[in-house]
Amino acid sequence: MNDGDVSRQIQQMVRFIRQEAEEKANEISVSAEEEFNIEKLQIVEAERRKIRQEYERKGKQVEIRKKIEYSMQLNASRIKVLQAQDDLVNSIKESARKELVRLSNDKRGYENLLKALVVESLVRLRETAVLLRCREVDRKVVESVLEEAKRDYADKIKVATPKVTIDNVYLPPPPTKADSHQPYCSGGVVLASEDGKIVLENTLDARLDVAFRQKLPQIRRCLVGQGGPSSWYGHGCEADKDSST
Repeated sequence: MNDGDVSRQIQQMVRFIRQEAEEKANEISVSAEEEFNIEKLQIVEAERRKIRQEYERKGKQVEIRKKIEYSMQLNASRIKVLQAQDDLVNSIKESARKELVRLSNDKRGYENLLKALVVESLVRLRETAVLLRCREVDRKVVESVLEEAKRDYADKIKVATPKVTIDNVYLPPPPTKADSHQPYCSGGVVLASEDGKIVLENTLDARLDVAFRQKLPQIRRCLVGQGGPSSWYGHGCEADKDSST
């Protein structure tokens, strides 16, 4: 083999090595690009997932805030409605108290009422001797009806006429606008057993409180069901009235 043949073989080997190197380099380049693209897609997808999660988290926070705000507004509205109802109920009760004053100013009617309250109190106590307390302004009226009330009680229960002593300590005076925050009594009587262990309050104010407590659910149903006092005379309240008779 001469020098020319050797030179050609060397050149062929060099070309082969170069071609193989170029192919390897190309494979490495393609593989690197594929890995880069895959990694890039993974990074992009991870960022997208992170953005979605952050968006969902913020969306949930917004929904929670909305629910909290709605709940707070709803509670505030309910409190306002309940407060308005309480104010209205108190207004109704105050109007009823004013009617009690008018009732006690009706001389003849109030005499009959006082006598009936005394009889009822005696029936409930059923004591042979009691202490009666009234307003100072009512003392003369009580004295005028007391004997008849005692007889009515004795006839009703079929017992001896009880001993009734009018107390010199009086119930509070009638209410006045000038001292509306002072203790007052709209009328009626308080009876107690002689030993003071049993006390029966039969004042107009006490009876109003009892009646009001009993009727309060019906009043509230009227307020809630009919939307206000303008409709108390509507069908809802009439239905309650019918069902209670």
